[in-house]
Amino acid sequence: MALLADALSRVKPSATILMTQKARELKASGVDVISLSVGEPDFDTPDHIKQAAVEAIARNETRYTPVSGIPALREAIVKKFKRENGLDYKISQTIVGTGGKHIIYNALLATLNPGDEVVIPRPYWVSYPEMVVLCGGTPVFVETDMAHGFKLQAEALERVLTPKTKWIILNSPSNPSGAAYARDEMKAITDVLLRHPQVHVLTDDIYEHLTYGDFDFVTPAQVEPGLYGRTLTMNGVSKAYAMTGWRIGYAAGPEPIIKAMDFVQGQQTSGACSISQWAAVAALDGPQDHLARFRDAFQGRRDLVVSMLNQARGLTCPTPEGAFYVYPSCAELIGKRTENGTVIETDQDFVTELLQAEGVAAVHGSAFGLGPNLRISYATSNAVLEEACTRIQRFCGSLR
Repeated sequence: MALLADALSRVKPSATILMTQKARELKASGVDVISLSVGEPDFDTPDHIKQAAVEAIARNETRYTPVSGIPALREAIVKKFKRENGLDYKISQTIVGTGGKHIIYNALLATLNPGDEVVIPRPYWVSYPEMVVLCGGTPVFVETDMAHGFKLQAEALERVLTPKTKWIILNSPSNPSGAAYARDEMKAITDVLLRHPQVHVLTDDIYEHLTYGDFDFVTPAQVEPGLYGRTLTMNGVSKAYAMTGWRIGYAAGPEPIIKAMDFVQGQQTSGACSISQWAAVAALDGPQDHLARFRDAFQGRRDLVVSMLNQARGLTCPTPEGAFYVYPSCAELIGKRTENGTVIETDQDFVTELLQAEGVAAVHGSAFGLGPNLRISYATSNAVLEEACTRIQRFCGSLR
């Protein structure tokens, strides 16, 4: 009898975590490494949020919390969805977990049976298909392309939906591409879903507040009220509030799904960290003025990186609407040789040789289901990004 579960053989490790860890190890050994592989804001958590945590400790808010979250945070979540998305939820339709990934995993674990299909547009966040597999479902991929801004097209979605489709996962703005759906683009998707009542929508809105220019963020149940009863809207405080380590995600949706997630979580982790939950209350209910500062900084970084990468020989980098990633194509460089004679046969070869030659860590696009591309995070300073892009330009220029 084997000790380990068979499911582990069907699951791949996270490429983003592996590349970030490799960059850390090289840096610790003295190598001059610039890591553009991590999906984490470089800003500090705003002071009023940190102060709320300090005050919660002083009040001895250190006990177990209700599985679905403290009432104050669930009330703040209800207000957030009404204020920012025009969505009306009851407190009983909300749940808090230890990060957005935990929310998504519990939703899938609570709903999937063997044979159930989950539609996932490519490119996708690396964890989506692996979570589906771990929960006993079958990931079904639907292609996007650079010509359409890496956005799912209605016709492509219609082709992959079957009677076995239980969920579609939508992520806007997207990790890894930064693509975000305008209202008319989202409406085209929701129009298709209205015709397939067996399909539920799991929408990952974690980058909601990180959109640029005059882009207007929308979420599926907001665009199409007819999907309200079968949409789970997930969000969290990690990205917009620079609270990655606080580990708080949340969702709102149909009460039967929320109750099932609560049931699963009660036998899994129970409630999220009490202090983090009180900090999240301050994040959602408190001042939001830091968001404009974050957005302005990220937009400037995006424009810098897109400009410099498009000046690199053989790279093509579209301008994304949101998040803090770009997803350039390195297709023109496949088949080229490095100065030491190594042939670049895949996008994974490209990022491996880039790290070796120039000390810049990025993540290969095939890990996100679509290559030959690479994901570059611009969640660091302009000076670091300029140096990193100069190194990338030099590496691309050296290939023959």
